[in-house]
Amino acid sequence: MDTELARFNMIEQQIRPWDVLDADVLALLAAVRREDFVPAAYRSMAFVDTEIPLHTSQGPAQSMLAPRVEARLLQELAVGKHERVLEIGAGSGFMAALLGHQAQQVLSLEIDAELAAFASANLRRSGTSNVTVRHADGSKGCPGEAPFDVIVLSGSVPQVPPALFDQLKPGGRLVAIVGQLPIMRAVLYTRSAGSPTDGAIGSVDLFDTVAPRLIGFEEPSRFHF
Repeated sequence: MDTELARFNMIEQQIRPWDVLDADVLALLAAVRREDFVPAAYRSMAFVDTEIPLHTSQGPAQSMLAPRVEARLLQELAVGKHERVLEIGAGSGFMAALLGHQAQQVLSLEIDAELAAFASANLRRSGTSNVTVRHADGSKGCPGEAPFDVIVLSGSVPQVPPALFDQLKPGGRLVAIVGQLPIMRAVLYTRSAGSPTDGAIGSVDLFDTVAPRLIGFEEPSRFHF
């Protein structure tokens, strides 16, 4: 496989047509080696427009998000060099690596021990020094290190827990894929620039998609009458 041609085609044929036109985001996707974060068995799929399976030691299977979804979320968040980011669901570490190139500091929480080790190893090999992967349940966030400028949920949830909104700085942003199959939607939430305790949360629907569930988030009860 011609890796650089495959990377170029991923950007030009998958990512640009999905309205990802930010030059910095496109340059970042060209520079960070996605193939180095893909499990060896799926290396040939590194640039394909699909989710890539990740082996987990517990719970349901996880996967890397499709490249166009990762790119669109990055563009919508517009992370700045001065900002601190919390990611829920490290997966392979690729999204954390992209965020690390944009942010001052990234903390990525991963509930699966095997994936946490995999992501940490991938990030070390890539030379990403401002990202920390922690084996932890991310459904409650990390209140001891809050507030954060940006929170990213790298998977889907039925709804965003209020505890995560509480960990946003005024003006902070949170992005998540929310809903139930067959309908899920990427949503960008923003805390208004009031005090940390009274800033209202606004939201903008970004695009429809589907993604595997993040582990540890409570599912709503379903009653049948």
